[in-house]
Amino acid sequence: MNKTNHKSQKVKQLLIILIPILITQFGMFSMNFFDTAMSGQFGPKDLAGVAIGSSIWVAVFSGLSGILLAVTPIVSQLIGARKNDKVAFNVIQAIYLGLALAVSVILVGAVALNPILNSMSLETEVKQIAHDYLVALSFGIIPVFVYNVLRSFIDALGKTKVSMMITLMALPLNILFNYILIFGKWGFPTLGGVGAGYASAITYWIITIISSFVIIKHQPFVNFNIFSNFYSISLRKWKEILIIGVPIGLAIFFETSIFSAVTLLLSVFDTSTIAAYQAAMNFSSFLYMVPLSISMALTIVVGFEVGADRLQDAKEYSWIGVGMAIALALICGIILLLFRDEIARIYSTDDKVLQLTAHFLLYALFFQLSDAIQAPIQGALRGYKDVNATFIMSLISYWIIGLPLGYYLANFTSLGPDGYWIGLICGLAVGATSLCGRLLFVQKKKFVLKPSLA
Repeated sequence: MNKTNHKSQKVKQLLIILIPILITQFGMFSMNFFDTAMSGQFGPKDLAGVAIGSSIWVAVFSGLSGILLAVTPIVSQLIGARKNDKVAFNVIQAIYLGLALAVSVILVGAVALNPILNSMSLETEVKQIAHDYLVALSFGIIPVFVYNVLRSFIDALGKTKVSMMITLMALPLNILFNYILIFGKWGFPTLGGVGAGYASAITYWIITIISSFVIIKHQPFVNFNIFSNFYSISLRKWKEILIIGVPIGLAIFFETSIFSAVTLLLSVFDTSTIAAYQAAMNFSSFLYMVPLSISMALTIVVGFEVGADRLQDAKEYSWIGVGMAIALALICGIILLLFRDEIARIYSTDDKVLQLTAHFLLYALFFQLSDAIQAPIQGALRGYKDVNATFIMSLISYWIIGLPLGYYLANFTSLGPDGYWIGLICGLAVGATSLCGRLLFVQKKKFVLKPSLA
């Protein structure tokens, strides 16, 4: 990355970093997207089972892997401050922490998975598919946590095209593995939705191996000697990563887990309603990759400028990113409005599921504007290492306002499942407003959280 002197240069540099991140995020999300969509083509019960299993996995993985996103502001600020010699130690400690988190997920999942699924009012076959899908996916948990650290390091250097290329190489393989294992092609057994779990696990191993090879063999990553030295575990460094990462992870968890909670609450409705909700939410999450990518790009550029003590440049980047997100949200909203029936057909051929999905997609329109504000602001605040207020605001807006309101509307009015959508939309709006106020406060006071970078 380079110092920029004009807004036009900032827009150009932000786009150079953003576009590969956007493609990478679409690619990573597409793995989950194709898991859900291809399982839906196998049958409605497989769609429901994989969607429920996926919603549980996404909530857990997003929250815990969010902790590892601390690597991005830590490394970007080190680069901005020209302390390149300290990067390797930080990255290796984050890998150790990622391994510890992965093992913890596997152990806790072995104990808690069945009680969670049994608490839901699901058909026996749907419950079994969800269980077996998550078991299959668990074979890829360790590599995907390591990959998140490696990708955060690569992106923090501004080399987001590398992450993009790795993802673009892996995505066709994931689709191929889905095709083979879901539908039982080329002599493999027909596993239905469960095959999607194995396909994703295999893909996670592939992208982790490729990322490690790139870091070891190619410039500029080889200059940092990430794997050249052995470092013992440093609990002090883990603490620093956790101080920054836990609030990031909690904020992501509060945001993603609320959708999983709604899935649990919707289990009292029929399988078609569950499948349609998950299909509509899956596509809405697909569109969310746009503001999320802008958020990740802002963490990199804002962190770089803050590390170099160029606070005015960091401020300009923040609001350029928000403006981009709002403009793109309007475009995505128009596409969603015009083609919601066609989008619904991606997920199912069942008439009832199609009708409900197209109906639920209307609510996704209102997600777009709030997401376009709150996601980029979260990324900018992470660049400042201002992370504590974000997770508190996420807790309040989603769990104290959004979910209770949705539950009331769904169960004590005639809205039914629509009530949950309205509650979530209100929660998103509150989150976007509160985060906007926080960023203005941070920039006005020139407050930058600066823990030790050693």
